[in-house]
Amino acid sequence: MSNAATIVWFRNDLRVADNSALAAARQRGGPIVPVFIHAPHQADEWEPGGAGRWWLHHSLVALAEQLEALGSRLVLRAGEPLKELGAIAQQTRAAAVCWNRRYEPELRAGDARVEAGLREAGLEVLTFKAGVLFEPVEIATRDGRPYQVFTPFWKRCLEEPEPETPTPAPSSLPAPARWPASRPLSALKLLPRVDWAGGLRETWLPGEPGAARQLERFLEQGAAGYDNDRDRPDLTGTSRLSPHLHFGEISPRTVWHAAKDRLRGSRSRRLQAGVTSFLRELGWREFGHHLLHHFPHTTDAPLREQFAAFPWSDDEDALAAWQRGATGYPIVDAGMRELWTTGWMHNRVRMVVASFLVKDLLVDWRHGARWFWDTLVDADLANNTLGWQWTAGCGADAAPFFRIFNPVSQGERFDPQGAYVRKWVPEVAGLPDRWLHKPWEAPADVLRDAEVELGGGYPQPLVDHAEARDRALTIFESLKTAKAR
Repeated sequence: MSNAATIVWFRNDLRVADNSALAAARQRGGPIVPVFIHAPHQADEWEPGGAGRWWLHHSLVALAEQLEALGSRLVLRAGEPLKELGAIAQQTRAAAVCWNRRYEPELRAGDARVEAGLREAGLEVLTFKAGVLFEPVEIATRDGRPYQVFTPFWKRCLEEPEPETPTPAPSSLPAPARWPASRPLSALKLLPRVDWAGGLRETWLPGEPGAARQLERFLEQGAAGYDNDRDRPDLTGTSRLSPHLHFGEISPRTVWHAAKDRLRGSRSRRLQAGVTSFLRELGWREFGHHLLHHFPHTTDAPLREQFAAFPWSDDEDALAAWQRGATGYPIVDAGMRELWTTGWMHNRVRMVVASFLVKDLLVDWRHGARWFWDTLVDADLANNTLGWQWTAGCGADAAPFFRIFNPVSQGERFDPQGAYVRKWVPEVAGLPDRWLHKPWEAPADVLRDAEVELGGGYPQPLVDHAEARDRALTIFESLKTAKAR
């Protein structure tokens, strides 16, 4: 035990329960100084997007309230982390700095520089695992290589000991005799200058209490049907925990054990299937971090080298139509409008819209990844990269390039009554189910009765899917032929 102060550097772990760094600081004894440093230029290339900054603002509000309830407060700073942490250590006479590890390449490198600088200044540095179930370096093939296929990766993870039991939130936190200066949250300028976030406010409750509420809702109402309902954008079948996990408002250990606890005493096969499927999705999150750790270049380059020569289209109008949700394909447009309004998109629809951009429009997957990065509240570099390279067919465990999602059949299968499309694309809401996902095929009298004007109120399809599919496959075959030579 020590009487010296300990700094806890919060980053993407904005919670007090199951926070390994905070628990370690509490165990050390002495005052605790919680700190958040806004350092957007630490990783210039992947600064948080607009939706992410909005979420961060409100998550910091929630964290500050929780800390105040524990007799503490959140010190806000902006600037270079090493400089700010060093200054706070001098002002509080802190002897140690604790933080939870991050895994994005640039952030990991920045943390290493901060750690070296603090140690050189005579401070003890303690870092912990708190954002993943398994460290990326913990899981490897028998010959010590990183996995590139999910199924054997997840099987290997399940051979590991059960993830640690989450630690409860502290009942109080000892405060320093004198608090260092703190910037007002408004000075970080995280909120948009023009308020476009009404849909986000209506949809989400950022912060640890919101995360706990969302987990409880899912386990009570959605877990039993998750195995089937997770693919239905017209149902509330997913956990919607992704932004809370990304900002660390809830730990993956907490989610893991809460899901497992839900099974105790239950003989329901449906619940068993749902929870098993849900935990597997947590595994995909782990796989994303595993891949980004071992293949950091994949944020901007395909893992499969032959795709570097892919002749992507530079059709800016097509990209803009996709971004606006004006492609003429209702399921695609519904997803893009849901994204713009709520900062989130159903995972099945993410795959459909990504496939349409890359394979129907032949627009470079990196343009899609950038758009998602700016508009998603759960924009996570590891999982965003994994998802786009999977859909494009150029990454690890990728969908084969010939797997091209048909936006009509996907809509008919996963939004069979059209509730999702009708909500987000009201221009075609009056169409019967038979024509809803392919309005261009509807007879003229059906369009007239439904008050649908193609090319006017709602656009004609940007491309013919069948023709676009053949074009994409021809290009892919040419790449394979060129490689064979």
